[in-house]
Amino acid sequence: MVDITDNPVQDLWRIFKIMAEFVEGFEELASVGPAVSFFGSARTKPEDRYYKLAEQTASEIVKAGFAIITGGGGGIMEAANKAAAEAGGKSIGLNIELPMEQMPNEYQNMSLHFRYFFCRKVMFLKYAHGFIVLPGGFGTMDEFFESLVLIQTLKQASFPVILMGSDYWGGLIDWMRETMLGKDGYISPEDMNDFTVVDTPEAATKIIVDFKEAKGRSGLDLPSGMKKRS
Repeated sequence: MVDITDNPVQDLWRIFKIMAEFVEGFEELASVGPAVSFFGSARTKPEDRYYKLAEQTASEIVKAGFAIITGGGGGIMEAANKAAAEAGGKSIGLNIELPMEQMPNEYQNMSLHFRYFFCRKVMFLKYAHGFIVLPGGFGTMDEFFESLVLIQTLKQASFPVILMGSDYWGGLIDWMRETMLGKDGYISPEDMNDFTVVDTPEAATKIIVDFKEAKGRSGLDLPSGMKKRS
């Protein structure tokens, strides 16, 4: 049996470390301005078409006036940071300490380092006007579904969640529609409207820009727990 009272001093110091990560993140990112978070596999190679798609999309989004936030690693994250830096934009990496795979890429002009996943996730959400999700593995799926849960449960103001690569995402979307929604009824029809699948940088950028402009026209920045659903 685990003794839950073991190492109380260590647990207390862990609380302060968590607080420090939140404080640093809030201080550093508060002045970034509108940003878009990119997610995707760290294993994607530069010659891969999805790496190139991430580069092209990040470049277009920077030209539209947004900063780029990634997890700071290789693959899709590297592609987005590289394109952002080369386009003269803010290229932000929220790096995480991992025993494997996570080596910070060289294209970040703002880098934050996290030990705790949940602190890092808050930063992805709090300062993003949208998510761009390219093909990836468990970590990518975690970010995608967590964003949908927060929107579904009214814990996050609705914002664009964009899946890029219909050939990759098609099977998952079909299963969600046919099984989660249709067969078992575990989600509602409107939940399927909380994300969009696109294949081009232009389509993704238009969704992000249109959302920002509509938000500006409304004059309302919806706080957590007060989102509107169409």
